[in-house]
Amino acid sequence: MGLTTSLTNAVSGLRTSQDALSILSRNVANAGTPGYHRQSLNVVDYNSQNSSYARTQGTVRAFNTSLQTYYTRQVSDAANSGIQANYLDRLQGALGKPGTAGSLDTIFADLQKTLQGIATSPDNYAARSQAVASAQTMAETLNRLSGTIQGMRQETEGQIANHVNNLNGMLNSLAEVNNRMLDLGMTDSARASLQDQRDRLVSGVAELVDVQADYRANGTVSLMTRSGVGLLDNGVGQFSFESAGNLSPNSQFNVDQNQTSVGKLILTTPSGLKLDLVAQGILQGGELAGLVTLRDRTLVEAQDQLDEIAAGLAQAFSTKTAQGTATSAAGANGFDLNLGNMQPGNDMLLTYTENGVERRVRVVNSTDGKDYVDATGQRVISINLSGDATAAANMLGSKLPNLTISSTGAGNIRVLDAGAGGPTTVKSAAVRTTASGVQGDGLAFNLFVDQGDASFTNNLNGDPPQKQGFAARITVNSAILADNRLMVQHEVGGTLGDADRANFVIGQLSSLQLVSGGNPADSKNFQLNGNLGEMIGQVLNFQGSSINAALTRSDDRQLTLDTIVDQMSSEYGVDVNAEMARLMELQNAYAANARIVSVVKELLDALFAST
Repeated sequence: MGLTTSLTNAVSGLRTSQDALSILSRNVANAGTPGYHRQSLNVVDYNSQNSSYARTQGTVRAFNTSLQTYYTRQVSDAANSGIQANYLDRLQGALGKPGTAGSLDTIFADLQKTLQGIATSPDNYAARSQAVASAQTMAETLNRLSGTIQGMRQETEGQIANHVNNLNGMLNSLAEVNNRMLDLGMTDSARASLQDQRDRLVSGVAELVDVQADYRANGTVSLMTRSGVGLLDNGVGQFSFESAGNLSPNSQFNVDQNQTSVGKLILTTPSGLKLDLVAQGILQGGELAGLVTLRDRTLVEAQDQLDEIAAGLAQAFSTKTAQGTATSAAGANGFDLNLGNMQPGNDMLLTYTENGVERRVRVVNSTDGKDYVDATGQRVISINLSGDATAAANMLGSKLPNLTISSTGAGNIRVLDAGAGGPTTVKSAAVRTTASGVQGDGLAFNLFVDQGDASFTNNLNGDPPQKQGFAARITVNSAILADNRLMVQHEVGGTLGDADRANFVIGQLSSLQLVSGGNPADSKNFQLNGNLGEMIGQVLNFQGSSINAALTRSDDRQLTLDTIVDQMSSEYGVDVNAEMARLMELQNAYAANARIVSVVKELLDALFAST
């Protein structure tokens, strides 16, 4: 090998070492930079008949497509569960843990205790005052919890609007990165930095919405949702959010865009197609999906459960039960029922056996016409019982063909079984109505009322039904706040030493069986049933279990994400110790090549001098 070949080889080695040192210094300088991918020099050895030398062919950036895809998916899932866990943790703080001061079950127990005080000393002003104060605390707690839930729903709308703005900004930035990637004159180091920016933006988008990224050989990327809707390709998708303003318990999502009363999340795809992301179920991950779930499902269910408690509370104090009058006709036995005082939402209860099997039926005074079997197995039938009794009897008879149902006059219905030897036997029948006020209508009274001291009858005919949002509206009757004697005086001028009303209410709170409304087949909500105390316990236990499950799920997904991040750090990150060891190698190689150059120079100088 001649001197010229040796010199050429040494110079190529110097140049390669210099390029490698430049990349090494960039790695060390960015060792702590989030999203930086370690770079290395691509060195190619060239061999010829007389020599071999090294040449560089660009910079290699550490990147693993499958790892990056898994990371992107996990970012979406962790963000989704994280945002839900954050909100539910706050909800748990508002509800309180069972048995603690300020929790619903503790406040309800205090109300029961003060009612026992009235039963013991009905003529004691302080005992009556404490009972009214406890009732106020119960109503105000339901109001406060309802306000907290609606405030959190309102907050989700604000966060959705902010996320939409951020999402559009990141997608536009990704489109710019894609355009710059097509510049063939860009240096390798600049391209690697741009790819780092690309990956950071993809991760940012994945935090907000579930995405699948397609990394192309030219460095560009396209995005679509997991459901296959394009976000970034030959154009940029545009998100928009149409806010609904202030949310209330009556503001709920509906697949019919004309009936929905919450904000609409719209995506205009790169091809110009407009999609309602919520109505069409496109979102499957990311914070946006978590916020939508909270706004439209999780927090709505919590509100519904509070409404059930508020409704049960009002009904326990105001419900009057009138047992049917036993009657018989033509060998058939049954009961006569007076429907004269029924209001919308009041009901009639029937129990009978059919071929030896017990049947329970609840007939609700309603015009919605919905029939179903509730969570306790009781059949629920909706019929207008406030109108013509004959029409109501005929309608009910068509739904219960094995019973003989007729009208015996205005406001009266007779229910008879099939008679001796027949397949049916009527066991009991009763009508439940709502007290008309606080005095003169028996022991039941309207302690808890709706707005304007209106009676709560659980009217289903309104839009929305009376129960919806009742926890936000429930109050203590103003007449009782002004005169606590009404807690015991069920008749005008009655004695203050009468404990009958207090004992009646205490019995109602333990005996009145309640079932959360609606057809279980049409609702994904947890079904409540039992007396009021049991329902409160079920709500607290359900919410506690749901919240703990959400926190656990969030922790698990975050742990998985942390594991992937550690793996990415191992593959992409800069190991300063390894870089320093590499620096020593490059220094030695540089010194060796420099020495060869020096020796060749000395030899050439000696050669020229001898000539």
